[in-house]
Amino acid sequence: MPRRPALTRERIIDAAVRVADRGGREQVSMRTVGRELGVEAMSLYHHLAGKDALLDGLADWVFSRIALPAPRDPWRQAMIDRAASARRALAAHPWALGLIESRRSPGPALLRHHESVLACLRHNGFPVALASHAFSVIDAYVYGFVLTELTLPFDAGETAEDFVSGIRRALPADVYPCLVEMITEQVVGRDYVFADEFAFGLDLILDGLDGQLGAA
Repeated sequence: MPRRPALTRERIIDAAVRVADRGGREQVSMRTVGRELGVEAMSLYHHLAGKDALLDGLADWVFSRIALPAPRDPWRQAMIDRAASARRALAAHPWALGLIESRRSPGPALLRHHESVLACLRHNGFPVALASHAFSVIDAYVYGFVLTELTLPFDAGETAEDFVSGIRRALPADVYPCLVEMITEQVVGRDYVFADEFAFGLDLILDGLDGQLGAA
């Protein structure tokens, strides 16, 4: 019989990711992760203090999947690249949305991520307060956008035009003229994809930050 690989903190966190990917964060416990690894839950306590430490490790794992800017990278492209990377990581692991900013014991990947983002902004001339505002508003936008993407009421294979076609027929144009106008001009016959809104919205935020930086 082949020997089971040695139990390590990294293997435990990877197993917790698999459990969360299948059933959500609520399914993550020392017992379920132990079962995923084929060991008793008590074996995990040699590597992690308990469920809180397990969730801390999960949050840190997510941050380790987000590309980091270098301190002297041009700030605008760096923020675009980081936002895109964060969006991909969160979309791939929806359970992370409610977890990554909730931990009271941040791990090294989380701390390195925050330090790298702030360092890039500061080296590009952002005052401390504006760097903090920039970090906050960009992350709020990314997290909110991903949450919207994940909860859109589209069926598999359904396009935005398919979805709004029934709604459009039921909307009286004299009561909802702007809504009907928007659907007609932006969605119908336009190959509209909600995901395409991401870059436009992010550019609006970055334009605003650029203006604030110029006035600082």
